[in-house]
Amino acid sequence: MKTVEITGKTVEAAIEKGLEELGVQKSNADIDILSEPSQGFFGLIGTRDAKVRISIKKDPAEYALDFIKELVEKIGIYDVRIEIEKQNESTVYIEIIGDNLGILIGKRGQTLNSLQYLTNLVVNKQFNHFNRIVLDVENYRQRREKTLRQLAENLAQKVVKGKRNIVLEPMIPQERRIIHTALQNNPSVVTYSQGDEPYRKVVITLKKMGENAG
Repeated sequence: MKTVEITGKTVEAAIEKGLEELGVQKSNADIDILSEPSQGFFGLIGTRDAKVRISIKKDPAEYALDFIKELVEKIGIYDVRIEIEKQNESTVYIEIIGDNLGILIGKRGQTLNSLQYLTNLVVNKQFNHFNRIVLDVENYRQRREKTLRQLAENLAQKVVKGKRNIVLEPMIPQERRIIHTALQNNPSVVTYSQGDEPYRKVVITLKKMGENAG
């Protein structure tokens, strides 16, 4: 676990500096005061800054795992494994593995998307830098991506045939990117998003002469 030792004119100043360096909130840090500040002799000789040691209690992945486990148990599901599939500096991929977990996915992944959104909110309240948590259940995201790519191709053909725009249902950013990527090299149509979250939608429209896909 990452730990720093920081000095400051006061204990409070040292703590604030250390929390900023670690990028965490005070609630997610263990703080030890190593020494209090000293004014020295007449404020001139032997002055000493305060010194503190600060450690992060949990990193984003650990925080997400604990929160998801607690959340799933509150729903009444106990016989599952929750694993970190992979992670990098800014993104943590977490998989929930078990049987009959449709209740965690919901219609078209709506429950899963809500759980992912809630997890991101809770985790990012503890850190000063943004951490993206991608939550999956029974490999649903991969199956959903395949479905969305096929949907994009089918709707693109309808746009070309009917010469009319098609507006998809509201999607989370992750799913909108799949539609955009699936059609970015299509010679006949382009895509763009419209509206505000959480009702932002993808629009598929005919490409104008000389227009690049995007």
